[in-house]
Amino acid sequence: MSIETISLSGRKKVVSNKEMTFLEKMYLIAIVKGLWITIQHFFTKKATIHYPEQVREMSPVYRGRHMLKRDEQGRENCTACGLCALSCPAEAITMKAAERRPDEKHLYREEKYAEIYEINMLRCIFCGLCEEACPKDAVYLTISKELVPSNYDREDFIFGKDKLVMPLEMAMQNAQLKNAN
Repeated sequence: MSIETISLSGRKKVVSNKEMTFLEKMYLIAIVKGLWITIQHFFTKKATIHYPEQVREMSPVYRGRHMLKRDEQGRENCTACGLCALSCPAEAITMKAAERRPDEKHLYREEKYAEIYEINMLRCIFCGLCEEACPKDAVYLTISKELVPSNYDREDFIFGKDKLVMPLEMAMQNAQLKNAN
């Protein structure tokens, strides 16, 4: 007895319901085939690496740790609009906005800034949606090969502005490179 089915591509596929032999019912052949595959894999090279001693080569398009950018004058780009937090599918970003005081003009570009900006790296899936959603180009995932360091405390994986804001020296180097071009 055979049944014809039509696939979405328009090709027909014949399905047969033939009677199984005694050896097929005992599944001995299937068990031997499975054991043979296991034995073959036993002698192949393992994919596991010993992390602290060996470091895996990263892809050239690797997206690393988050960083909050600064402009040419060393001021933070983030205006605490919250679009990065809204676009994050893992809900890893939390922020609190504050108004800039007159004596803080050298620290922040806009009147509003992120007083608290935190990313929970245990939740983050490094998708880059926060980077794409940012209208001020403030958040980006670094191209550096730096990984999130391992630790035993959950609190150490909540990165605040102290770990996320671009170092002032790096911002000045970027400004010099832009001016040179």
